[in-house]
Amino acid sequence: MRGPATLWPVGIVIAGLVCQEVGASFAVVLFPLVGALGMVTLRLVFSAVILLVVCRPRLRGYSRSDWLTVAGFGAVLATMNMLFYEALDRLPLGTTVTIEVLGPLILSVVVSRRVSSWLWAVLAFAGVVLLSQGGADALDAVGVAFAAGAGASWAGYILLSSRSGRRFPKLDGIALAMTVAAVLSLPFGLISAGVSIIQPTALLLGLAVAVLSSTIPYAFELLALRRLPEATFSILMSLAPAIAALAGLVILGQALTWVEALAIALVIAASIGAVRSAALHARRVAAAGLV
Repeated sequence: MRGPATLWPVGIVIAGLVCQEVGASFAVVLFPLVGALGMVTLRLVFSAVILLVVCRPRLRGYSRSDWLTVAGFGAVLATMNMLFYEALDRLPLGTTVTIEVLGPLILSVVVSRRVSSWLWAVLAFAGVVLLSQGGADALDAVGVAFAAGAGASWAGYILLSSRSGRRFPKLDGIALAMTVAAVLSLPFGLISAGVSIIQPTALLLGLAVAVLSSTIPYAFELLALRRLPEATFSILMSLAPAIAALAGLVILGQALTWVEALAIALVIAASIGAVRSAALHARRVAAAGLV
């Protein structure tokens, strides 16, 4: 009985990652119709509507500091999505996610404050350098800058998500932050896409992307975190570049060279190594009676 009880949370985390990257692939299909910023607006607006309907967040009883926190969370969410989709417009999906995942990785290294953790950062950096060599006249410099910016925003997303979670119950924080993000993205999407953004095809695909990239992954992650240790969850999330590369290959026809595949593997290994190292250090500190 213990086996299935352990495996199903792992399964839904992976299923959520698959949905997220399939959603990103569908978003790329929409780029010729509404552009990257138009796609961001569609995703955030639909995601906000779904979360508001499902969560029905309470609006009273919060301090000014609480509202500033959730507003900052929303601003980071909007920035992260806009940078990510602008990167996707210039780079393959697997490459974009690989570069983006460096943000949380570097954050974990900095927070740990241990010299050994920097070895994992060096390994990840080696993977990115290798990625830039793998067939990659391929790599658009502006796209790389957007992906790196999305990674930095992802690190900010992690910090502000944690703060919002402490200040707002259940999923109220993410629902309100998503609403802020949708409002902030709206002018960019409308200016970029114009009337194309309200075409039935764009609206249907935008809804599909919102459900696949936001609604399902958030629900699955919430369920999984009730059963899985945070370290195990983080290791599973480190698989995102590989799943993104596979989605890019199957749905978008974005084949990888063996050098690019090796580069992605190095970044995944660095992410897993950093998580395991941090978890091991935490257990040792706890055993020593220092926490």
